[in-house]
This record gives sequence, structure tokens and C-alpha cells, in this order.
Amino acid sequence: MSNEKKSAVGGAGRVALLENDVNATIMKPSQSRPEKNDPKVDAKPVKEIVEPATAVRSDVSVEAALEEMRAHGDESSAVTDQDGKLLGSVSKNQMNRKVGGLGHDPHTAPVEPQVDKDAACCSDDQTIGEAEKVMLEAKIGEVPVVVTDDKVLLGKATLGAIKQKKDAEKKKDRGNAEN
Repeated sequence: MSNEKKSAVGGAGRVALLENDVNATIMKPSQSRPEKNDPKVDAKPVKEIVEPATAVRSDVSVEAALEEMRAHGDESSAVTDQDGKLLGSVSKNQMNRKVGGLGHDPHTAPVEPQVDKDAACCSDDQTIGEAEKVMLEAKIGEVPVVVTDDKVLLGKATLGAIKQKKDAEKKKDRGNAEN
């Protein structure tokens, strides 16, 4: 079962949660790290690399959040309020430890107290270089991107998307140099 191990949560009506050995928000050595800085790419708006992001609402149960994250294959997720405004993030590992590890019922335990309100994020008016710096300093592979004015979740920026953008720019530059 890969890096996952079952962690039984005792008591009647409780479920078994999956507990990961590694917190998903921490960058793994195998994740794509963008190569050296490319001033042309770094100065572009982060909006150019924004991908869809999965988010769970703050008013759902821990179990509902875990199911949503499993359905999308995510180890962590942005958390939004009912208006789509970013409140922070949660990870499977964190919820399993804080809820399942303490014997709370994940069907009734709310997600909101598990939210990391200090999680790194970027706004849509930042550059790709600024987003990359945020991720590298926080040692994470992706950050939520929010609309500057109202903090509504727009999507996510990833180190992998930055690397792809830099590779495409490099390839374009080589093509132009040959002509």
C-alpha cells in the first residue's frame, strides 16, 4: 500500500483513516525544482501558470474533507469559506494526527479547527518569481493563488508549472537563436 499505513480509530461508528508517513505540504526530493532564475519568466504574472486547485469548505467534517482529498489524489487542500475565500490549508497527515490520533470521530469533527491559517499563498498580482520564492522559502511544492482584492481562491501555482514555463522559454530561445 505504498507509503500509507492504516491507523484504526477506535470506538463504535468510527472509521479507519489513512495516515501518511510524510506531510504532503513539504517538498519531496523527487519534486521538480525549477532551474536557475530566468528573468523573462520570473517577471511574468503568476496568473500564466495557475492551475485548478481543489478546495474543501470550512464547514464540512474531517471525514468529508479527507474523502474529497482522496477523490482528487491530494495530500493537502486549500480551505475556503462559503464565499470561496481562502482561509488556509489542511493536510491528510495533520487531520489524521489531530483528529484520529486523539480518538475524535472524523464524521463529526469539523475541519475548521484543523486549518493552518498561516499557510503560504500568493495573490494574482504577484510574479512567477515571487511565487517561486514563496514556495522555496516555505519548502513546499505548490501554493494557493488568490484574487488580490477579495482573497477568493483562483487556483494554485506549482514548482512543476514554473519548471515547465522555464523549459518552454529556454526551448523558444534556442529556436530563435538558430534562426
